[in-house]
Amino acid sequence: MEEEYIYIGKIVNTHGIKGELRLLSNFKYKNKVFLENRKIYIGDEKKEEMIKSYRHHKIFEMITLYGYDNINEVLIFLNKNVYIKKNDLNLGDKEFLDEDLINLSVIFNNKEVGHVVAIRQINPKNKIIEAVINDKVTMIPYHEDFILNVDLENKKIELNLIEGMI
Repeated sequence: MEEEYIYIGKIVNTHGIKGELRLLSNFKYKNKVFLENRKIYIGDEKKEEMIKSYRHHKIFEMITLYGYDNINEVLIFLNKNVYIKKNDLNLGDKEFLDEDLINLSVIFNNKEVGHVVAIRQINPKNKIIEAVINDKVTMIPYHEDFILNVDLENKKIELNLIEGMI
């Protein structure tokens, strides 16, 4: 079975002369990914590297990698996407990735009304669930007030929709 890689961010620049990299990431579980000695995979070729150090700075996730000690050695990683293997993520019972919601049946008032087709990032802090409900595309805020329950085992998401939404 082929490994499933999950996108966690993009290397957008270097920082200083000692090989530190700046990543932009809005990954939901940064605390499980940006850890010392965590394997990450960089670029389309998924080059395996290991995080040596991590810190958060302004809007960036700052990492150094084992085996790279100066800016010239890490320039090869600029503008590359960064991934982690899904199996390495170790999510808890009530934790899930956005990708896991796609194709789930939408349940409203104990009745199946449609299915999720996409999760869209509409700005750096907000996402929406795009679902086909009653043969129409409906946008639902990706927020705990609207998501009552996610049941990955039974492939269902129970939503709290407001009048006029569907």
